[in-house]
Amino acid sequence: MNALGLFLVSGLAVGALYALGGVGLVLLNRATGVLNFAYGAMGAAGAMTAWQLLQWNWPEPIAWLACIGIALVLSLAFGRLIAPGLAHREPVVKAVATLGLALALLGVMNLIWTVTPRKLSLTPDSLSLSVVGLRVTATRLIALAAGIGVTLGMGLFLARTRMGLMMRSLADNREIAAILGTPVRRVETFAWGISGVLAGFTGLLFATLVRLDPAVLTFLVIPIIATTIIGRLASIPATFAAGLIIGMFESLLTLYKPLAPFRVATPFIVAIIAMMWMQRGRKLTFAGQD
Repeated sequence: MNALGLFLVSGLAVGALYALGGVGLVLLNRATGVLNFAYGAMGAAGAMTAWQLLQWNWPEPIAWLACIGIALVLSLAFGRLIAPGLAHREPVVKAVATLGLALALLGVMNLIWTVTPRKLSLTPDSLSLSVVGLRVTATRLIALAAGIGVTLGMGLFLARTRMGLMMRSLADNREIAAILGTPVRRVETFAWGISGVLAGFTGLLFATLVRLDPAVLTFLVIPIIATTIIGRLASIPATFAAGLIIGMFESLLTLYKPLAPFRVATPFIVAIIAMMWMQRGRKLTFAGQD
């Protein structure tokens, strides 16, 4: 039972980070219509920078800020310089553009930091608390608390603030929102900024919980995107719940040896089951059919 509890807590922590990343993607998609495949690469670039600064004996708070700052700069740069030119293109074109950025960032990281085993250790990793008889590291508690806090905060932000209302208006109809006076570029820049901050924070915690490797961190965007699919790229609460469920199942499958090698498929299986459930009772039609 202790082993089950430990894997469950570990899965909740990783799931909370999936959810945190999903919230960042949903928020950006609702404001700009962009599904950002470079989200993981931005976080990875920040995490690798933080590791490098710690190797040079820089203070840990500066490494934290540098990680978030690098992801923020990358996100804002793409959002201000490239995304506006794709504003009226198809969603798939926008997504492919971010995928190109992800691959470019991955290539630069592999060029700067050759592939070798590394570990990012932060102060919270050495701290732990007892939760229902289990010793849980502060890093995992921070991940879970951050996931819950950001989910609640972003929900309130979209519903109660002027900027949140403008972001929702862009999601409903970009052209009409612009005609009514919504400052489209300012709102989109704000969305790219929030997404960048969340990418940096998520990448930093993932680097301590999973593995400090540019490729691994870059492609963590895949399970994160699975959470947004379950939330239909719109619902923040559904995205958060999906992240926790995926994280728990992925971790618990490690205990069952026959299925342990396939646990990486958990996000896709959960997403497929969820989509099938959401489509229950609907008739399958094809283009051109009434």
